[in-house]
Amino acid sequence: MAITTDFDVLIVGAGISGIGAACHLQTRRPGTTFAILEGRDSIGGTWDLFRYPGIRSDSDMPSFGYGFKPWTHRKSIADAHIIKDYLQQAVTENRLDDHIRFGYRVQSAEFSTAEGRWTVTARHSHTDETVQFTARFLFLGTGYYDYAAGFTPEFDGVQNFSGHVIHPQHWPEALDYAGKHVVVIGSGATAVTLVPSMADKAAHVTMLQRSPSYVFSIPAEDAVANTLNKVVGPTRAHRIIRRKNIMLSRGIYKSCKRAPRLMRTLLIGNVRRQLPRGFDVDTHFTPRYNPWDQRLCMVPNGDLFKAISAGRASVVTDRIDRFTENGILLKSGQELAADIVVTATGLNMSPFGKIALSVDERPVHLPDTTVYKAMMLSGVPNLAFALGYTNLSWTLKVDLVCEHFCRLLDHMDSRGYATVEPVIDDPRMDRVPVIDMSSGYVQRSIASFPRGGTTGPWTVQMAYEKDVERLRHGPVEDPALKFTPRSMPAVAS
Repeated sequence: MAITTDFDVLIVGAGISGIGAACHLQTRRPGTTFAILEGRDSIGGTWDLFRYPGIRSDSDMPSFGYGFKPWTHRKSIADAHIIKDYLQQAVTENRLDDHIRFGYRVQSAEFSTAEGRWTVTARHSHTDETVQFTARFLFLGTGYYDYAAGFTPEFDGVQNFSGHVIHPQHWPEALDYAGKHVVVIGSGATAVTLVPSMADKAAHVTMLQRSPSYVFSIPAEDAVANTLNKVVGPTRAHRIIRRKNIMLSRGIYKSCKRAPRLMRTLLIGNVRRQLPRGFDVDTHFTPRYNPWDQRLCMVPNGDLFKAISAGRASVVTDRIDRFTENGILLKSGQELAADIVVTATGLNMSPFGKIALSVDERPVHLPDTTVYKAMMLSGVPNLAFALGYTNLSWTLKVDLVCEHFCRLLDHMDSRGYATVEPVIDDPRMDRVPVIDMSSGYVQRSIASFPRGGTTGPWTVQMAYEKDVERLRHGPVEDPALKFTPRSMPAVAS
């Protein structure tokens, strides 16, 4: 039987974003043909890639889950395997299994304005066969992580270390850390997840950080949500819980931006209350930056603080001089003994899964493009993408983008349009980074991403309420969009 390779929409990535796009197409546009190309052998994206102990969401699941599928598990901060189960349920309930092509890693995509279609080249990971797919629209649900490798600084003397050095992105399945001394290098979300998770089995776990991050304790279970699910049922409860959590998260974020000194005092005070009297909070949990200049690190039920208070984990704030045979020598002269060193030193970012985009044989240089409504690219026809929020649940943005994408397709079909292309109407408009955060992983890679604008639909504000206004309720027609009818030859701007 011949395998279909031509579609109305080709989705790249079977993670949160790609599955979300497919669900929206399946329910809102049942006649649309589509396929999902997934480079790995399983759905889940991030939640399938990372296998380190304790891997979990750092957003509440009622808002991190889809708007169309209530989150019913008791845990509000969920482990990766629970999230993957949820995604598999979405795939099954929406009959997406036959639409997913596993093992296809997309290498390039070229749009032809004469044909009004994309030609996508993918290589199959098992057969090494190169296959071409064609589609009217390309939807990129690739996220922004580089799946090939995480970020690890160069450490002097690492070759002399007699133990294991592991990056969380490449966690060995058979690693036995029971009774071992573990040093976790880092202070971000991965580090604060690993430390309490490994402390249950390890002899001792030390979090070694160059500088501290804001760590915020939240309940692992939402008592209000669990009560509402029982009283009014999951469907009605979902709407209430989701709205509550969005308002709470947005309230915290806005407070951090408007009153950083007050929020800094409250956040650090919350840490101080959960640690033993006399613990050096000023050194180990007092960051140099303002709250939400970088992401807050969430810890469910204060598990990190409990591990420290119990003596099973500790925090050292210092700089690394070099690795030794038995551990790490610090600039202060202290040496940390270690059997295992985990380099939770960050991620590498890459735009759109490193896919080489081109329009009429002209390569698209992403930093030269500007994002339109944070979901399309200037000068690139019939392309949409989903990049979630950095200051809120990722999926809230995915849902809005997918809704607008379906409305855009409806609009084009009802008027006989073949192509749509965002065109910048003011070439003098200032352009800014698409993600405005001081985090190291952002600063290292953001120059390779498309840029945001500063006016109109070109802004990227990471503000859910504003995106609701323009993506859910705003019109599809826009002076910045150039539509080309099917009856006319398509000409690129």
